[in-house]
Amino acid sequence: MYRPVGIYYAYWVHEWDVDFLPFIDKVKRLGFDLLELHAAILAERDRAYRLKIKEAAEKEGVALSYGMGLDKNYDLSSLDETIRLRGVEFMKKIIRSIGEMGGGTIGGTVHSYWPAVFPENMERKEPMLQQSLKSMRELAPFALDHQVVLNVEVINRFEQFLINTCAEAVAYVEEINSPACNILLDTFHMNIEEDSLGDAIRLAGKYLAAMHLGEPNRKPPGMGRQPWAEIKQALDEIRYTGPLVMEPFLTQGGTIGRAIGVWRPIIENPDLDALAEKSAAFVKANLR
Repeated sequence: MYRPVGIYYAYWVHEWDVDFLPFIDKVKRLGFDLLELHAAILAERDRAYRLKIKEAAEKEGVALSYGMGLDKNYDLSSLDETIRLRGVEFMKKIIRSIGEMGGGTIGGTVHSYWPAVFPENMERKEPMLQQSLKSMRELAPFALDHQVVLNVEVINRFEQFLINTCAEAVAYVEEINSPACNILLDTFHMNIEEDSLGDAIRLAGKYLAAMHLGEPNRKPPGMGRQPWAEIKQALDEIRYTGPLVMEPFLTQGGTIGRAIGVWRPIIENPDLDALAEKSAAFVKANLR
């Protein structure tokens, strides 16, 4: 079963805000079908740059997808209405920008903010969950009008608190009930939170629109102990045809290393291109 294999650009860099153009040729050369870029940063660039990225990707035959984690100042689940509404307007700006590029999927913390710490003065997350749902009820139809799908990522308890399991994500998207709001599962986060990776994928079922891949220590797929055969079997059972996007992080330093929590070289002196190419071949051989 064909599933496009991709990689997140941040694998190669220390800062989120970089020129995305060089990565298009790179990922094509290394055997990838898709490149995932930072949606919020693209929204802050001018329209000419966004169209340049779109045209370059089309020329190389590389598909594009988009990821992001909203800053706390744009928290879509905030109990402070000023912050929540600011987040809604910022998300609309992002959605419009991706719509200009032909639309596509935006995955990540599109329902709250990241990285997040549960407020000390709260005991239940339901009030913030209701704020998030209020935001998504406004954003989903807006996204649909711009040919954009928002994929709510299931994130582990140490980085977020609102949606930690696939079951919580299913309940969320069923509440929204829109084709513009689906689920993104990530094997790194699943390894922490789910009793069974295969069962979580089956539970997501028709709502699963994107998969992020990585080993339990965020090495590239094929270098660790993830149960890839179990994952593939579950993907086959739900007839998943969405993207398989590697999201490994190996190098410390910079804003990205700090945000992800890379406090040591995960691999000493890694040849990042060679490792990515080998992992792309592994994913193609074992997951599609």
